[in-house]
Amino acid sequence: MAKTKVVYYCQSCGAESAKWMGQCPACKEWNTFVEEAMPACHKTKPASGSGQQVKTAKLKDIETAEETRFPTRIKELDRVLGGGVVPGSMILVGGDPGIGKSTLLLQVCRNLAGDNRRVLYVSGEESLQQIKIRAERIGEFGDSLSLLCETNLDFIDSIVRKELPQVVVIDSIQTMYNENIASAPGSVSQVRESTGSLMRMAKGLGIAFFVIGHVTKEGVVAGPRVLEHMVDTVLYFEGDRHAAYRILRGVKNRFGSTNEIGVFEMRANGLEEVENPSEFMLGGKPKGASGSVVACSMEGSRPILLEVQALVCRSNFGMPRRTAAGTDFNRVNLLMAVLEKRVGLQMGSCDAYVNIAGGIKMNEPAIDLGIVLALVSSYKNKPVSEELICFGEVGLSGEVRAVNMAEQRVQEAKKLGFTACVLPESSKAALHGTDGIRLIGVKSVRDAIDLIV
Repeated sequence: MAKTKVVYYCQSCGAESAKWMGQCPACKEWNTFVEEAMPACHKTKPASGSGQQVKTAKLKDIETAEETRFPTRIKELDRVLGGGVVPGSMILVGGDPGIGKSTLLLQVCRNLAGDNRRVLYVSGEESLQQIKIRAERIGEFGDSLSLLCETNLDFIDSIVRKELPQVVVIDSIQTMYNENIASAPGSVSQVRESTGSLMRMAKGLGIAFFVIGHVTKEGVVAGPRVLEHMVDTVLYFEGDRHAAYRILRGVKNRFGSTNEIGVFEMRANGLEEVENPSEFMLGGKPKGASGSVVACSMEGSRPILLEVQALVCRSNFGMPRRTAAGTDFNRVNLLMAVLEKRVGLQMGSCDAYVNIAGGIKMNEPAIDLGIVLALVSSYKNKPVSEELICFGEVGLSGEVRAVNMAEQRVQEAKKLGFTACVLPESSKAALHGTDGIRLIGVKSVRDAIDLIV
């Protein structure tokens, strides 16, 4: 029987140590080391997955197939992935419990099976009957989908090599375990070794893997941080599970952009795509209310119109309260300081609450002008015109600076029926073909405030 030894792993970055330490020397996090037992000898399968001698290859001699991607027929997901699924890639999907990760990937399996692609769904958390109940809610499935309830990676490896599916879904990585590792499933070493085993299968056999990962209370994938470095793509499913909307955001993608997002709506029959997020985010916007302004933000190549709400009132305490939901709290304090210094508005004794309606999180500087106008509108108790939209970055001197992709923002506002757009003066000169919407260029926040006061 192999002798076991005790090692300590950092839960944040996966660093290994022979003894416990209060602070990790690699990532500098405190109290993250956990004790785990592992065999003294551990053999790892070769990366090729075949056991043959590994050989080098010249770049010019490598042949690529014409079909480098295949679509999932979910446009929002394909947009985030960069156009579709790359064979041999490994995609990590994280999100809060109940957000819809398993539902989304089951819908992906349905579409791929409908295209006669061989799909294997491996579940370590649900029984076959539970998966079937959820699948019946989504719709009809083709015969190309196979289900497997197993957590032992050796058994999963043998099934994958026997059936050779084109796509494999693992639900979830924290339930998988390797018999060569003595620690419990979900531990740092098990998650790392399980991901390594799946990665070898993906690269060696050319199979696309979708891996579901649990998240911590901070919202990041549980386990070592090295897990995100090992996979090709990392997607996060965001949103309140009690609300209808869901946002799929790519934070790492070796085959596409990391600036794209996909918007979904949870319904009784599964997740439905939201093809026009701007109209979805502006639904229910109040009319004639002060402190409400429509701004435009860019997520990748997609302009999204959103409602910025602000509430400014006199504070009854010595320390005014400031709250920001959906945007950076420090950015709101900075903009309020600009208003007080450059415009002369006495907000130092006022409570201020800023909210991005719809629950979406936006930190792009282009919504600065929207936050400023919303704060002034609430402070003056004067509503902003329903037909007006704004965007622009605000500097510390009170100037309104240019932002990128101004023409796409204006076209999106024009498409949704807005008749006036407040934008930086430097961006206005570069716009062409904007008939039907009035462009108002401003150089400073004082110019913008004069439009609504």
